[in-house]
Amino acid sequence: MPLYDYQCAACEHQFEALQKISAAPLTDCPACQAPALKKLLSVPGFRLSGTGWYETDFKTGAKKNLAGGDKAD
Repeated sequence: MPLYDYQCAACEHQFEALQKISAAPLTDCPACQAPALKKLLSVPGFRLSGTGWYETDFKTGAKKNLAGGDKAD
């Protein structure tokens, strides 16, 4: 389940909530009880980096190097 960041427009309280993707957004602030919550944009908790992680993972034999397989000699 993903984490969502919320901020209250009334008291500016910020918090994270663990919710299902299909769950309705929260509306009531847990600090002041005002129905003024807004979802914030946030950075994901992980980053895929490196060279070729997607190309070489879980492949065997001649399929290991797909990008270099079509090069002309």
